[in-house]
Amino acid sequence: MPTISERIEGGLLGLLIGDALGVPYEFHEPQDLPSLDEIEFIPPPDFRRAHAGVPPGTWSDDGAQALALLASLLDQNRLDLPDFGQRLIAWYQAGALAVGGVVFDVGIQTRQAIQAMVTGVSPAKAGSTDEYANGNGSLMRVLPLALWHQGSDRDLVEQAHQQSLPTHGHPRAQVCCALYCLWARRLLQAADQPWPEAVATLRTIYDHASPEYQELEAHIRPDNPPAGQGTGYVVDCLHSARWALQAGGYEQVVKAAIALGHDTDTTACVAGGLAGIRDGVQAIPPRWREHLRGQELVEPLLQQLLRRYA
Repeated sequence: MPTISERIEGGLLGLLIGDALGVPYEFHEPQDLPSLDEIEFIPPPDFRRAHAGVPPGTWSDDGAQALALLASLLDQNRLDLPDFGQRLIAWYQAGALAVGGVVFDVGIQTRQAIQAMVTGVSPAKAGSTDEYANGNGSLMRVLPLALWHQGSDRDLVEQAHQQSLPTHGHPRAQVCCALYCLWARRLLQAADQPWPEAVATLRTIYDHASPEYQELEAHIRPDNPPAGQGTGYVVDCLHSARWALQAGGYEQVVKAAIALGHDTDTTACVAGGLAGIRDGVQAIPPRWREHLRGQELVEPLLQQLLRRYA
């Protein structure tokens, strides 16, 4: 049974490695991907990789934004949206917490929201509230909140909503982030049935007349989830990760996520963080842990995070 420190480290590295593993395979249909045993940081020579100029083992916008959230939480000792918003701007404009300072693969919604913050729009108002603006850009980065947070489930849910606002303001994206954080918390606690227990908790927190409860029941449908397709839609991303988590150990989970095709880096990031929590850092193959780029950016944040559990 992994220790709490091994679960925390597994969650953070599992997120970053899943993201980096998925980068070369993005935008492909599932039938065009290599076989599972060939999915590695370096794809087969004849594979037409996405982001061809990005060195193998590099996390994308997913990992950089997750680290920006973690750095803000650790420095401020609370969720501070203005501080987090400034860190998102620093990432977008100057490559803060991006490997080598290189920014690539920025989502349309996220770019528009950050540009709005640059002009002075409040982070709490920058993310679009349009129903068709429900990409997975806030879900992909939220896991550090669950790793850092030590308060009540209700407070965790509220802060998961808030961290979504700078880029994704619609209640559907906020609810997906909240459910994901509760799911991660139940995995940290080694609960017998992490997903059903997270869903049950969320139902007790939401007023049944609230927009959030309606989103949970009508669109996320946690009791009868649709099959995941690996797309950038926030609900599909959540269910794709849920499906992939049933594939086996960490390596099987992230490869199953990538095998869905499409938004491979984010699906593997979202699923990989959870598999890392569940299985612990030692379950992540050493070849990936050793060849992940940017570890000098991760290690100080990880050690500061682990001290919260000492």
